Amino acid sequence: MTTTPTTSREALSRRRLLGTALTVGAAGAVGAALPLATTTPARAATAPAATAPARAATTPARSAAATATGSPFALPEPTGPHPVGTVELELVDGSRPDPDNPGRFRRLMASVWYPARGDVDRYPLAPWMHPDLLRVFLADGGYPADLVGPLTSGHLGAPVHRTGRGLPVVLFSHGAHDHRADHTVIVQELASHGFAVVTVDHTWDAYSRLPDGRLLTPVFDRQHMMGPKEFAADLHFLVDCVEQLAAGQNPDAERRPLPAGLTEALDASRIGAFGWSKGGTATAYAMLGDQRIKAGLSLDAPMQPLITADLDRPFLMMTASFPRAQDPAAEQFWGHLKGWRLNVQAEGAVHSSYGDTEVFVAQAATLLGISPDQVPELIGTIDPARAVRIQQAYPLAFFGRHLCGHRSRLLDGPSRDFPEVTYLP
Repeated sequence: MTTTPTTSREALSRRRLLGTALTVGAAGAVGAALPLATTTPARAATAPAATAPARAATTPARSAAATATGSPFALPEPTGPHPVGTVELELVDGSRPDPDNPGRFRRLMASVWYPARGDVDRYPLAPWMHPDLLRVFLADGGYPADLVGPLTSGHLGAPVHRTGRGLPVVLFSHGAHDHRADHTVIVQELASHGFAVVTVDHTWDAYSRLPDGRLLTPVFDRQHMMGPKEFAADLHFLVDCVEQLAAGQNPDAERRPLPAGLTEALDASRIGAFGWSKGGTATAYAMLGDQRIKAGLSLDAPMQPLITADLDRPFLMMTASFPRAQDPAAEQFWGHLKGWRLNVQAEGAVHSSYGDTEVFVAQAATLLGISPDQVPELIGTIDPARAVRIQQAYPLAFFGRHLCGHRSRLLDGPSRDFPEVTYLP
């Protein structure tokens, strides 16, 4: 189970970036910013960039909820025609034992995001990360407990919007030492356009909260080591759970009630997957081992361990710090893509540019008085608002084409709408 040498350092650095942003919010946020409660984690984590020319950053537009409450931090509103709903699931994979609990099996916390219907304002907005868990996540980066977190656009338990055809499904796999909320910008964008998105915490390499309140954090030993192939096994199991939902069953371990309309709302014949960093590599491995996943997207994935088998289904690579020209593993993977393939790269993007970190750091910069020449060291030289639009547009176009049959010219070649995006041959 090989990971790139930078993953631990990058994970810690990204927590520090988020901590910087959210610590400022603790001093002045109200309404949509949630104060963190005191808690004790069930497991303690013992976790052990290139500089570019200065460029002024444009802060991405904040959500209407944040504007109404005066919160200085928020995720951008999704652009689709549907409001968004979300529900949490606890999933138990009976095929894989839990190394810490003889006789028990692997437990995963997941969320389903989906287009919602009706009076969604009756349902509360979900926090970006549970307050207890966010406190521990940031404390591992050296930050105090007095922190705040933003809300998402997802309404907890809202009923599902259904059409004559089941919803296409997209799975999300996070990076090393991370959590399932880390790419909520992309997740809720897809949901607002009619996709169901299933995000998962990869237990033992994730910050996760169980329904009973216990907090799990990454564990750094051989017994719990999680590489891309182990992440991929979680994705295989998620596909099984999607099939259960599509068949009208409730896969939640405690059989907690599901939102109205969720059972039988999903189309298990149209499943895609995407991931960031190690999760992007896991997406490739999951597709190689599971024909049920019809299309895959990697967000700046290192593609290690080396992939040596051919993949015949559509795959989109969005690269930044792991470009094919400089990363032999990525170039080798590209050569094994025998179906539809595309590699795009945004000028000025770095590893953290494809994710929610781009949003929070951009918002923190103004409040902290971070100079324009410091911002690129943290999130690249790409304008943050443009980075958000790229995150929203390209995954939507890709899964829209390959899961729904929607023709998007965005994937055909360079676009005047996104002049900073290069289409690599």
